[in-house]
Amino acid sequence: MKLKVIVHKAEEGGYWAEVPAILGCATQGETFEELLENLYEAVEACLAVDAAEIEVSEDAKVLEIAV
Repeated sequence: MKLKVIVHKAEEGGYWAEVPAILGCATQGETFEELLENLYEAVEACLAVDAAEIEVSEDAKVLEIAV
């Protein structure tokens, strides 16, 4: 999966970034390298959903796919 990320220079120094395709997904870093590391963690956290927390009927199936 490829996602577009918008990177901004923070007024107080460092960088912050947002992922428009994932509502509310944003992070920051003091350096560009730290920002990139934090981006991967942020996207993973924003997309992580525990299927056990979702109510599904007995006739439903839960699938896990890679995109």
